[in-house]
Amino acid sequence: MTDINQDAPAKVKNVLLAVGNSMMGDDGAGPLLAELMLKNPIEDWAVIDGGSAPENCVYKVRQLAPERVIVFDAAEIGEQAGEVRVIDPDAIADMFIMSTHSLPLNFLIEDLKTFVPEVLFVGVQPAIVAFSFPMTEMVEDAVGDLYQRLPNWQGNGGYAVI
Repeated sequence: MTDINQDAPAKVKNVLLAVGNSMMGDDGAGPLLAELMLKNPIEDWAVIDGGSAPENCVYKVRQLAPERVIVFDAAEIGEQAGEVRVIDPDAIADMFIMSTHSLPLNFLIEDLKTFVPEVLFVGVQPAIVAFSFPMTEMVEDAVGDLYQRLPNWQGNGGYAVI
């Protein structure tokens, strides 16, 4: 795995673009997954922690020239806390996606699609998104489950699509 924040860029097959703010409870799901991937690298995967402004990392994704990008973030998707779904990019603009970010994620995803063959938005339903709250166990477990699925990811990774 390549940590694009530390190593010189090299082409990779897969990129996980983690989105979120670790100081905002369950919105820290993306940064938690990025941290897990940095501590326990996965072959053929690079991770970029995009934080609260993932659009500022598009150039890093472009340098890596991946075949697939998974954008992972907490998203208000109307499910039980900790449920993970692949969200249809065409539906993102129509849905109310909880966002603590400066640019709506549909703009980011549309930009990535101009140079990446496969872009997926994977969202986890948060329970609590508030400053200085800890991450809930349900969301932490969902992050662990997603991490386990990444090495053999195919299609939608076994998650339902909304």
